[in-house]
Amino acid sequence: MRLIKEKTSIDFLGPTRRKVAVALSILFVAVSLVSLATRGLEFGIDFTGGILLEVGYPQAANLEEIRSDLANAGYTSAQVQLFGADDVVLVRLPPQEGNVDEIRNRLQQLLHADDDGTVMRRLEFVSPQVGSELAERGALAMVVALMMIFVYVMIRFQWKFSAGAVAALAHDAIVTVGFFSIFGLPFDLTVVAAVLAVIGYSLNDTVVAFDRIRENFFALRGTTAEEAMNISINEMLARTLITGLTTLLVLAALLVLGGESIAPFSIALIVGIIVGTYSSIYTASATALMLDVNAQDLIEPIKDPSLIDDLP
Repeated sequence: MRLIKEKTSIDFLGPTRRKVAVALSILFVAVSLVSLATRGLEFGIDFTGGILLEVGYPQAANLEEIRSDLANAGYTSAQVQLFGADDVVLVRLPPQEGNVDEIRNRLQQLLHADDDGTVMRRLEFVSPQVGSELAERGALAMVVALMMIFVYVMIRFQWKFSAGAVAALAHDAIVTVGFFSIFGLPFDLTVVAAVLAVIGYSLNDTVVAFDRIRENFFALRGTTAEEAMNISINEMLARTLITGLTTLLVLAALLVLGGESIAPFSIALIVGIIVGTYSSIYTASATALMLDVNAQDLIEPIKDPSLIDDLP
């Protein structure tokens, strides 16, 4: 018993800390869901449909003048904002009727894209129907991913571990998407890709931890499930922190140097990895503990009753 206490340096899953962690997780999820229900998401053109233009000017852009020119031409719902530097402008327009080439030529004239030094860097057209389909498929991709993960973990471990893994992954996805809702950040297909990547990253951490827990359930006979899990998490702590920190360093560089177009993707991954590291330590294991997981759950039942007589 002394050896066990020496190995366990941090009591992650003690009754008090476990309850506090679960309460925080429930709070984060609840705040995220309330924000999603009331404020919603700032969907990008991928989901809403419309026209997206990125224009580079030879000097600092005059946003008020650009808004006035677009409003006078009938584009009263145009959203005009700087895109990183003060000489790059991003314009969002609702879906427009008419020929694509005619709309493109008209917008080029309004934004002075034909002048010397002014460059139309990007022009995207997305129909509302395509945007709606992308939103449905993105949500379906997340649901299917969670279902497949539940089946995988249940086959590899046991359903109580599977429930813990899915609870942690759902927690990560909801909190990450809720972060975008709370702070009004643009939500597009790159963010959906980032959330799916976060699910995979968090699952990897959770499965590695569960592997060590399974080993210690049998290696440390006579200990409780809580003690075995605490020991396992402490043994994996250095690996978890080093992996998370090195990944965050890369993402921080990507956020700072990658430009505005991939900033939402970088932010989603940064938030997701921080939340995912927390949930793999607390949410997944705490959920399994609340379901009263123990070493007996991992022992395969004897299918042939005659073999029981041969046991010592």
